[in-house]
Amino acid sequence: MTHAHAVPDTGAARAVQEEAAEELAPLIGRRAALRACGVPQATWYRKNRKSPAPVRPMTPRKVHPAALSAAERDHVRGVLNERFADAAPATAYFTLLDEGTYLASQSTMYRILRTHGEVGRDRRRQATHPLWPSWLNPSAPRAPATPSRPSRSDA
Repeated sequence: MTHAHAVPDTGAARAVQEEAAEELAPLIGRRAALRACGVPQATWYRKNRKSPAPVRPMTPRKVHPAALSAAERDHVRGVLNERFADAAPATAYFTLLDEGTYLASQSTMYRILRTHGEVGRDRRRQATHPLWPSWLNPSAPRAPATPSRPSRSDA
């Protein structure tokens, strides 16, 4: 069964389609009117339902069996912040692999740091630079003027 969509599916166009379906419904029936106007039946019934939407219970997400425990996540974070504070988690991952140690995947390392707000910015300690170089800073104290040397013509 094909549905003819003569009008593009935009908000205003959909309103026109639904209005046309409402006018046709008493003449040819709701289902035929919706099909003729290109309005999906489910959409019409969802918008025009008489009862409230069914309540869907929120079920808590199950922890994946392979997920790291809180202690393991703390250990990974400690290693990343102590030994690799100035390095990206990818660098730490490969360095640890070269040493024969596997703590977690790269993405898990990034995820652990992201939950603590330690990723997304540069992890290195960077020097801060003054806003103005000292010779351009208008509020900096001025050095006393050095006396000019006498010219040869003066001597």
